[in-house]
Amino acid sequence: MTGLADLAELVRVPAALSVPGDVLAGAAAAGVLDRRTPALAGASVLLYWAGMAANDWADRRLDAVERPERPIPSGRVSPPAALGLAAGLTAAGLALAAAAGGRRATAVAVPLATAVWGYDLLAKNTAAGPAVMAACRGLDVLLGATSAGPPGAPGARRAGGPASRGGGSPSAGVRLARALPAALTVAAHTWTVTALSRREVSGADRRLPRATLAGTALVTASALGGTGPVPAVLAAGYVTRYAGAQARVLAEPSPGRVRAAVGAGITGLPALQGALTARAGARLLGLAVAAAAPLGRRLARVVSPT
Repeated sequence: MTGLADLAELVRVPAALSVPGDVLAGAAAAGVLDRRTPALAGASVLLYWAGMAANDWADRRLDAVERPERPIPSGRVSPPAALGLAAGLTAAGLALAAAAGGRRATAVAVPLATAVWGYDLLAKNTAAGPAVMAACRGLDVLLGATSAGPPGAPGARRAGGPASRGGGSPSAGVRLARALPAALTVAAHTWTVTALSRREVSGADRRLPRATLAGTALVTASALGGTGPVPAVLAAGYVTRYAGAQARVLAEPSPGRVRAAVGAGITGLPALQGALTARAGARLLGLAVAAAAPLGRRLARVVSPT
């Protein structure tokens, strides 16, 4: 009989701590943190869990050979149950996004869900895989920029002050443009993690960690932005842990070290999201987002995030 612990392992519960920060960073960058933002973050988590379940359903035959301990090949979760859970979580995520942000949120959430399923079913084992996964995370950040209502609606505020000089909410185009740099930064980080994850079983040659380390350096520089000590401290925490794990892969590109680097990239993402949120002016919120990183590392000892 399938238990909650089996489902938690299937959807990688600890890894979901890295998800709300996408939406919060996007909302902060767009200047529209408001009462809708937590619901959009919840929708993002549901879509992430859907992707994890769909991933294991799609990989069930390969996992039977390479990772027989996983929930589906071990028999703890049946393939139909995993597929049904993925579909149900997707529907719930889209419904919550629509309820929270209306048509504007739906216009981002639908492509996001499509990209998630497209990665799991089509792109994952192709050269396009890292780019598609990066697009998923970038869209997740942009989802946060849809949290405000129409111009002049109450409740929308910029991270550092009023929503606009006139006191109303900025237009949809302006919000997305403001959030785009943060979305590209998170997407670039995601590319490095996904590229490494493709070598979790076989190990990597040293060209891969060299490339991902270069990407991590660019991501860190983008997160800094010269905006004060809080983003700098958070970005330093991000790069120290994640780059350190990649440096160990460079020294010895074994499967175990690659998996450790992937885990560091997943559980360290909140520190990057926190730096981006703080850079937008929401410093206390940025620190709160970054606090998910150590919690995720503790939970990862119980349920693997990869």
